[in-house]
Amino acid sequence: MAAMSVAPGALLASSVSLKGGLSPEEAHLVKLTKREIEVLTHVIQGKSSREVAETLFVSKRTVDFHLANVYDKLHVNNRVQAFRRATRLGLIPYEAQFAD
Repeated sequence: MAAMSVAPGALLASSVSLKGGLSPEEAHLVKLTKREIEVLTHVIQGKSSREVAETLFVSKRTVDFHLANVYDKLHVNNRVQAFRRATRLGLIPYEAQFAD
């Protein structure tokens, strides 16, 4: 991780994390790729990794790779947590779960 200069007193505020492990500053820095958003959108519609793979014309392993990246970036452990965190951070629209 790159070194950052911090104003006196700001360290305390930045070290306080939101529920789930992201500080307010980190939440603004979370960036999902277009493909990660696409995979997550299909997953929250209830599709399995295999179904997402077939839809996107990629392997199941590729889908699982993108999901692992999403979990890592959002500091979550499963699909439900990923959906909730991504929606709360405004990374995906809530309506995405109802699309199709």
